[in-house]
Amino acid sequence: MIDLIAVLDRDTDAIVDEAAAALERSQQRHYAEAGAAAVRARMQRLLALVHTSVATRDLVPIIDHSTRLAQERFDAGFDIREVLTAFNVLEEAIWSKVVASLPPAEFANAIGLVGTVFGAGRDALACTYVSLASHQHVPSLDLTALFRGA
Repeated sequence: MIDLIAVLDRDTDAIVDEAAAALERSQQRHYAEAGAAAVRARMQRLLALVHTSVATRDLVPIIDHSTRLAQERFDAGFDIREVLTAFNVLEEAIWSKVVASLPPAEFANAIGLVGTVFGAGRDALACTYVSLASHQHVPSLDLTALFRGA
């Protein structure tokens, strides 16, 4: 029986290829300027962090990376939309492989894990961008009240 970690291990290249191609199609200026090899390396790095966070059930690696990435991309003049698009296309590529590889009974758990990791990363990214843009600290969002009883 294959699990999420096995899918991420087995399909790393296909996931990165799919995400890089989707990012190229989205025509994000800074990623287009960086070139295909740089985009692919960035996607591999992000996928490795997602893998680590899922495998260890530890969000710190993705949060730390997202915070640093936001600072770097903000300083380089990236629009937050560009960086979020990169996260989104990688998450979508992972979902594609999960749905193609796992039995339907395992979709919720796998997609929940992946979604949690990306959600934490996007939250750290957005909070850092807003803090930098407004020159003030913005705490992480507490959305637990939205999920009570769900």
